[in-house]
Amino acid sequence: MNKKHIISLLMIAMVLLLAACSNNEEADSGSDEGGDGVVKISVFSQQNSTMDLETNWYSNLIEDKFNIDFNWQTTTWDNTAAAEARSIAMASGDYPDMFLLIPWVDQFSQAELINYGKQGALIPLNDLIKEHAPNIQEVLDNHEYYAAMATAPDGNIYGLPQLNECFHCTWNNKLWLNQTWLDNLGLDTPTTHEELEKVLEAFKNEDPNGNGKNDEIPLSGVAGLDDGGIITYLMNGFIYDDATTRLIVEDGKVDFAPIKEGWKEGLAYMNGLYEKGLIDSGAFSQNQDALYQLGGADEMILGGTAIVHPAMIATDLEIHNQYSPVAPLQGPNGAWGRYDYPSKPGGTFALTNKASEEAQIAAIKVIDYMFTEEGKIPAENGEEGVGWQKPEEGDVAINEDVEPILKQIPLAEGEEERNDSWGPLSQYYHPTEFRDGLVQDMDIYSAGGYERRLQEATYLYEGTQPEEVFPHWAVWYDLEVIDELSMMRTNIEDYIYQNAVQFITGDKSLESDWDEYVEGFNRLGLDRYLEIMQQAFDNAQF
Repeated sequence: MNKKHIISLLMIAMVLLLAACSNNEEADSGSDEGGDGVVKISVFSQQNSTMDLETNWYSNLIEDKFNIDFNWQTTTWDNTAAAEARSIAMASGDYPDMFLLIPWVDQFSQAELINYGKQGALIPLNDLIKEHAPNIQEVLDNHEYYAAMATAPDGNIYGLPQLNECFHCTWNNKLWLNQTWLDNLGLDTPTTHEELEKVLEAFKNEDPNGNGKNDEIPLSGVAGLDDGGIITYLMNGFIYDDATTRLIVEDGKVDFAPIKEGWKEGLAYMNGLYEKGLIDSGAFSQNQDALYQLGGADEMILGGTAIVHPAMIATDLEIHNQYSPVAPLQGPNGAWGRYDYPSKPGGTFALTNKASEEAQIAAIKVIDYMFTEEGKIPAENGEEGVGWQKPEEGDVAINEDVEPILKQIPLAEGEEERNDSWGPLSQYYHPTEFRDGLVQDMDIYSAGGYERRLQEATYLYEGTQPEEVFPHWAVWYDLEVIDELSMMRTNIEDYIYQNAVQFITGDKSLESDWDEYVEGFNRLGLDRYLEIMQQAFDNAQF
């Protein structure tokens, strides 16, 4: 064997060796299929302090059922931190195969879906759904709002929103007043803005907690709530406030509430309450933890607040059970409740261009499974017999007119959190008929009757919105205006809130500063903003 032949054989051997090493590395990395057929999928998700997605019972169930190995990259349920973590991942290019998100923590906005889709970072899901997700396809075909929320103007689905038709979330801006205080003072539940003012004055001046101190806070709130908090609740008797776009619609024409006379009247009313010390000075700046400190104080000091549900007042059941809902107040121009379709537009599930074909198919099958009763019940509630059970004789659903579907098993006293479900990560197909079938105790003040308590409170609000509202949950905006609209919208929303607080607290005068305030919207491009919104409304597919 000559020297050249030996060298050639050695070179061939080295090439074969390198190829073998390369194949082994490929089998162990990214989202490629492993040698044993297991599909590896990296997932960006959110978990709270009681959840560990790596060891979670439902995670393990899904991995076994679909032959998947998840590599979890997690952030917290803190809105700001979660949004920053996701943004950094996308901006750096170091993003995973899949995103699985909670809408009320952080998700892809419609604008982000379009932009990342246009860049190729997020892949269209249409063909995957048609070929591998029959349950998702059926919902898209038969649910116009869901299809409208999911489908971008170019016809692509770059991310799936959750469909969670939560009845109490549909009218989520509710006023909860301290019923114990009302009873102690012999007061009736207020029905008008004038009656509410009298109640708040009594809360402030007549020692309803009976401790001999002037320590009561008649009305407080949380800054920046998605449902608008106390500003939206009190405004909705002077002019309709949807807390999201601040748009009003009449005969198909889109208009802007914060420059109308009704908005000015509402601010004047709230300024009057503030000047009398009936609104907490921290209501427009404090966070949820600060409200908990008021609601959970050793001596009850909080009279009321406008929030989604009373567990936001205090975590202690005995405390928040003392608060009762108040229907929309009759104001000089109406008695509206803030309507919001309970599913948020945007993407909680998305696949990136990092995902292999095997990972894409496996991932869409997982989501499709959560569109079935078999998949979604354990996804949210955990293991049967541990986190939930089938209804028994005598069990009654939240909606007493429907057959019960399942009964949740609350934690026993002293029992540790179970880490057996994906909770709000999994609520992909919870239509009204499913949620109505959840079993709840008939005692609305028990831990097992809390959802029924929210349902009954919402009956006070059902149907109180105007005949026409701007359907922000189901409209998309043309690609050419996305960046322009995003900047305008942020500036306009900040301007509305900052000025509303300044007028309420007296830092600005409605007498002398109103005209300048209205003119400020012109500088922010209000005419162009309304033009874009009108076009989106006219083009809405629902």
